[in-house]
Amino acid sequence: MEKKLRIGVIFGGRSGEHEVSLMSARSVLSVLDPQKYEVFEIGITHEGTWLSGINVLQAFETNKLDGLFQVVLLPEPTRGGQLYAIRAQAGKEQLEAIVNLDVIFPVLHGTFGEDGTMQGLLELADVAYIGAGVLGSSVGMDKILFKDVMRANNIPVVESVTVFRSQATSRMDDVIKTIEANLTYPVFVKPANLGSSVGVTKCRNRSDLYEGILEGAQFDRRVLVERGVNGREIEVSVLGNEDPIASVAGEIRPCDDFYSYEAKYIDEGSELLIPAPIDEATMAKIRDIAIRAYKAADCAGMARVDFLLDRDTNEVFLNEINTIPGFTKISMYPKLWEASGISYPELVQRLIDLAFSRKAERDATVRTYRSK
Repeated sequence: MEKKLRIGVIFGGRSGEHEVSLMSARSVLSVLDPQKYEVFEIGITHEGTWLSGINVLQAFETNKLDGLFQVVLLPEPTRGGQLYAIRAQAGKEQLEAIVNLDVIFPVLHGTFGEDGTMQGLLELADVAYIGAGVLGSSVGMDKILFKDVMRANNIPVVESVTVFRSQATSRMDDVIKTIEANLTYPVFVKPANLGSSVGVTKCRNRSDLYEGILEGAQFDRRVLVERGVNGREIEVSVLGNEDPIASVAGEIRPCDDFYSYEAKYIDEGSELLIPAPIDEATMAKIRDIAIRAYKAADCAGMARVDFLLDRDTNEVFLNEINTIPGFTKISMYPKLWEASGISYPELVQRLIDLAFSRKAERDATVRTYRSK
């Protein structure tokens, strides 16, 4: 019999998107064929502890973690993807090798999972993993840096102002005056490094802006304030490494005033229109920009690229890129690929194949140098 592929699925994490990650992991685990894969579930608590065992995801969903045991992946390449259990023996903690993982699927959203930190660990451990590398992950996660990279590549983004938490706590009046001098209401306030609309506020006046900055600064030391656009929310899924492909575009019509956390995951009134009801030229333009942005940020594996289509001018603005997008079966990323001819199970398999291809590229790099 052909040897099963040992895949580690990591979920949870130290992020405001912890619960969203559990939803995505549930869908991913449901399509991993037990005839092809030996699956190892690894959950990361809000405090950052790695746990494994039996029915890990269920334990995390019910907050009953007592039956799990602590595990660790060492940042050391000679052992590849070796996962260790931390056991207490004779009053001391000992490492016990459990499994050598072939590939890891970090189903992690937000900080300490989607921002390059987890990817750095997996690079040091020299194991294949799904998704963008350290650079693509960190650029995609940081909304402020991402906008700068897009501007450098002549990709249209909305005007914005950066606010530091230290500025907000020490001289908020000056901060608000600067924003009002550069932007007009309404504005959106967003933590620089978070997704799923956590900490995002739409501000229509100075009072809203004051509260919005304080809200966003709880989740990050840097906050992005950007001009509000009377926009339609258009999204494109991208798949691939050096030669990525783009799905058809879809449109979100949120039940809320904007596509908030509640509109995404709690309320059921939001509409997903696939394909988006836009003309062919606009569809082609958006898909082209999605691929350009994906390459500019050095993404790999997958990303969902989000746009704002101005209702008044029909201008296209790139909003953000998500290198580990929501992955439930009703999430936009897999639904767009389903509409483009790639089923959910096939999509997961393609991502695994892309992970091994990316690993082969890394392995081809010369790590030593001797001058002649």
